[in-house]
Amino acid sequence: MSLVLIPGYMADASLWDDMAEALAPAGPIHHASLTHDDTIPEMARRLLAEAPPRFVLVGFSMGGYVAREATRLAPERVRGLVLVATSSRSDSRQQAVAKRLAIEGVEAGGFGGLSRAAAAASVHPDRAGDAALIERIRAMGRRLGRETFLRQSRLQRVGDEGRLGAITCPALVIAAGRDRLRSVAESEELRDGIRGATMAVVAEAGHMLPIEAPDALAALILAWLRDLPP
Repeated sequence: MSLVLIPGYMADASLWDDMAEALAPAGPIHHASLTHDDTIPEMARRLLAEAPPRFVLVGFSMGGYVAREATRLAPERVRGLVLVATSSRSDSRQQAVAKRLAIEGVEAGGFGGLSRAAAAASVHPDRAGDAALIERIRAMGRRLGRETFLRQSRLQRVGDEGRLGAITCPALVIAAGRDRLRSVAESEELRDGIRGATMAVVAEAGHMLPIEAPDALAALILAWLRDLPP
């Protein structure tokens, strides 16, 4: 089978580097890009245009919104759906304000990637002082650049709680127990809204699951894939 891996906000394909070897036996890996489009539906349509005929979608954080939209647009092509550290909720007022302030700051000055504070908030509290980890997160943002930052920060994440029931393919929802950006409760809402979905929690990890706990995340995905219908 083919896997299409979808990164999150200001993350590039290197997000999945530590999982590549473990996931390789599952089949060819394709990476979706979220750098060119201004809306979730546009991102989903680009993904579908570039993806193989049939595939399993793995969407991280913002990529989970794109994965669900692609699944609704082309259900016959999606064999399964894995949603990692994501949500079905719209941006909160607090999140919207934070994005607006970040946009204003970048428009008024330069862009050097996500701030250290923003990167630190995305990992397990005990790893907030891990300089190498924080730099890895910030480096992804610098590679993506100013225009991608502005485009993704302006993007509206519209809640799709009422449309989860339209997803009928097998689904796995994975949460991080120490995620300070997306709660376990938000993952439970996804599990409960998608018929037949299952859920797992990586207890001692923060939001950046693919780089904080790549082995545990890959193991969960591979175990689930083994039981996926042909």
